Amino acid sequence: MTDQPQLPEGEIPGKPTSASRTTLSHIMTGNDTNLLGTVHGGVIMKLVDDAAGAVAGRHSGGPAVTASMDEMVFLEPVRVGDLVHVRAQVNWTGRSSMEVGVRVMAERWNESTPAQQVGSAYLVFAAVDEDGKPRSVPQVVPETERDKRRYQEAQIRRTHRLARRRAIKELREQRAAEGIDD
Repeated sequence: MTDQPQLPEGEIPGKPTSASRTTLSHIMTGNDTNLLGTVHGGVIMKLVDDAAGAVAGRHSGGPAVTASMDEMVFLEPVRVGDLVHVRAQVNWTGRSSMEVGVRVMAERWNESTPAQQVGSAYLVFAAVDEDGKPRSVPQVVPETERDKRRYQEAQIRRTHRLARRRAIKELREQRAAEGIDD
């Protein structure tokens, strides 16, 4: 016998933010550099996507694919020999989508100085089934005041994403109606 509340048929129990939070760490090498001698932004973006994908898969309990990346911000250059920590967590969930927030930290591999933030990003993932069709995800349950703030900010970003898509679609339809062929 269990003390767990009974959920309506088909409803997935929510998961706390901490259940899927993760950190991916990687030492940057000469293979990771760009023409300026610092770590290529694309290398950092791949680490961000990898960590966010792991979190989305953990939270949703199965495969999840990257739907979009918002606001990838590079604050400081990353250098060869830096130990990069990519911290990710689910900030918000919809029916089949999740926003994952990512913070990128870097520290010198051979020094005991604190890591500093060098980047951040927000990614949207869609949970998919074996046929690639959207599937339901558990709602995220914010645990701390910081988690609650991130949840609220994610709702604002979602509203802006949807409004931007709508405005672009309307503009394209208007131009097509005017006979403008781009």
